[in-house]
Amino acid sequence: MKFNRIHFHNLSAKLQDKKVIILIGPRQVGKTTLIYDLLAGKDYLFLDGDDPTTRRLLDTPNTMQIKSIIAEYNYVFIDEAQRIENIGITAKIIHDQMSEVRLILSGSSSFELSGLTQEPLTGRKVTFHLYPISWKEFEQTVGYVAAEQDLPNRLVYGFYPEIITNVADQENLLYELTESYLYKDVLALGIIKKQDVIFRLLQLLAFQMGSEVSYNELSRSLQIDVKTVISYIDLLEQAYVIYRMGTFSRNLRKEIKMNKKIYFYDNGVRNALIKNLQPLALRNDIGALWENFLMSERLKYLEYQGIKVNSYFWRTKNQQELDYLEEKDGKLKAFEFKWNPDAKFSIPSAFKETYTADYNLVHRENFREFIL
Repeated sequence: MKFNRIHFHNLSAKLQDKKVIILIGPRQVGKTTLIYDLLAGKDYLFLDGDDPTTRRLLDTPNTMQIKSIIAEYNYVFIDEAQRIENIGITAKIIHDQMSEVRLILSGSSSFELSGLTQEPLTGRKVTFHLYPISWKEFEQTVGYVAAEQDLPNRLVYGFYPEIITNVADQENLLYELTESYLYKDVLALGIIKKQDVIFRLLQLLAFQMGSEVSYNELSRSLQIDVKTVISYIDLLEQAYVIYRMGTFSRNLRKEIKMNKKIYFYDNGVRNALIKNLQPLALRNDIGALWENFLMSERLKYLEYQGIKVNSYFWRTKNQQELDYLEEKDGKLKAFEFKWNPDAKFSIPSAFKETYTADYNLVHRENFREFIL
C-alpha cells in the first residue's frame, strides 16, 4: 500500500526555490520515502548521515571538498542529517557557493536538526514537518467506506505507515516500533541517565493523555526533581513523541493559567506504552483516544495546509472547561469532543459570558469537517 503524502505537493512547490528544504519528524513516518518520490526521475546525490564515511567527510568540510563530493549533481539529499556535527555550516556553504544545487535535509529529531541549522541557515531554509499518515491520506488511499470501517482499529493501532500496511502483524510491529525507535533520539544524546525513568514517565503521561498534567505530581511519582521532569518532557516533545498544549486565559480570575495537557503524536504508540491494544469496544478510555486522535489529526491538517494558529484548552477552577480553542487573527473557535453523536453539549457559562467565539461539537459522525 502506497500513500500519497500531502507534503509531496508542498515540497514540490519549493524544490526550485533557492532555499534549503528541511524535512523533520518522528522516525518511521516516511520522510525518506517522500523525498525519494520527490526526486524521482532526477539525477541526485544521496548522502546518508548514519554512514561513518559521510559524517567524516561532511563534519568539517571546506568549499573545494564539498564541490568535489557534489560534482555535477544539481540535487543533493542528505538523510539523517542531524548525525552530521556541522551540518548547518556545510548546508550554508552549499547554499551560498553552489547556487545551482538544490539541497534537501531530513532528520528525525527536531532538537538536533533545528539547533544545528538554526543560525547558519537563517533566511536560507524552509522547514516542513512530517507526521504519521493523516486521515486524509489514509482515506484517499483506501477509500471513504474502508476508512470509516477501519476507524476503531486506527484509534487503537495508530497511523504509522508500517502498521497500517501490515495488519496481520500490526501488534508485534507496533511494540517493536515503540521499543526500538521511540527512545533512540532522546537516549542517543546521553542526557537521560536512567532509561527506566523515561519509560515510567511516558507511561504516566500515557495514562493522563488529554488530561491536565501536574509536574509536581510526576516528580513525586518518579522521585526526581521537578526541573528534571520538565527537561525530560521537553526532550520527549522535541523528539516527536508527545506534545503539550497550554491553557487559554485573558482576564478571568478563576481560569487555570499554568497547567498543560499532554497529547501523543500517535494513538498506537500511546497504547503500546501502556500495553493495551484491546479492541475499542472493550476499552474504558474511548474518550481519551478520540480526543488524542482529533488533536493529532488537527495538528497534521494545520501543518500540511500551512495554517498558523494558537492552540489552547480552557478550564476554570470550578471545573468548567472546553476541550480545544484556536485563536487566529484575534478570533476564537471553540471545540468540544464527543465520541457519541447524541452526547449533550452546553457552552460553559463563564466562557460564553467572557469571550466571543464560534462553537463546534466534534463527534463520530461529523469529525471529517474538523480534520479535513
